[in-house]
Amino acid sequence: MSIAENQSRISESQPLYDADDLKRLRAARFERFGRWLLPVVVLIAAIWLWDRIVVWNEIPHFILPRPGLVMQTLISDWPMLFSALMITLQITMMALAVAVIGGVGLAVLFTQSRLVEMSFYPYAVIMQVTPVVAIAPLIFIYVDSRTAGLLLCAWLVAFFPVLANTTLGLNSADHNLRDLFRIYGASRWQTLRYLRLPSALPYFLGGLRIAGGLALIGAVVAEYVAGTGGHGSGLAFRILEAGYRLNIPRMFAALILIAVTGVIIFAGLSFLSHMLLRKWHESAVKRET
Repeated sequence: MSIAENQSRISESQPLYDADDLKRLRAARFERFGRWLLPVVVLIAAIWLWDRIVVWNEIPHFILPRPGLVMQTLISDWPMLFSALMITLQITMMALAVAVIGGVGLAVLFTQSRLVEMSFYPYAVIMQVTPVVAIAPLIFIYVDSRTAGLLLCAWLVAFFPVLANTTLGLNSADHNLRDLFRIYGASRWQTLRYLRLPSALPYFLGGLRIAGGLALIGAVVAEYVAGTGGHGSGLAFRILEAGYRLNIPRMFAALILIAVTGVIIFAGLSFLSHMLLRKWHESAVKRET
């Protein structure tokens, strides 16, 4: 009997996958589909329960509207709500961009000078732990431009996660590699560019995901404090206005827009993190099952 015939007999007698392999494949398949399916099921169940609670208890629409009425209001008031969303989103993106530039720049400065870090890092912590809703009234007193005041409030909330995570990442570079760079005579700029910045990238991206949501929260809180209407008003003012008029369906519609915007921002930044890390970092590299 030839070698090829023996190998074919062996392959026919042995299964392609054993029990453990099949179990791992089923678990991977369940995780792949369950990651998207289970949240959708929970959302549908929550909406159905919300609708039934309103019907069973005969709750008036100016106290708790049914989901269908909220969606109807979202569609009918879409032009007004969308323009307000664009104002809030503009402030959010501007604050996030400034937070990234300032946070990364200051983190690099901290790693290059221990004296600077010891002098200024405590004040960054104070800025973070002080509620922005307490600082915002003072900001709008001293800052003439409403847009600048909103931007400053949102920046104060989003700045610290970028600074703290990037500083931690820059300081987390392998000390053995740092010694190796020093032995080979690398300059501080070369060590920063080729070692510390790549090592800090996962930490920075983690802080960026947090800062994206916080920038949106800061923009909404700042709009609440500013409390000015007109064509340049954001979603927070629309919520206040709807509350004054007892237009509760519009309040829910605006809240849904804010929540969806926050999810989109987080998902977009998570996708960016995956694309930048998927080929080399342990948190994003896919393993064989």
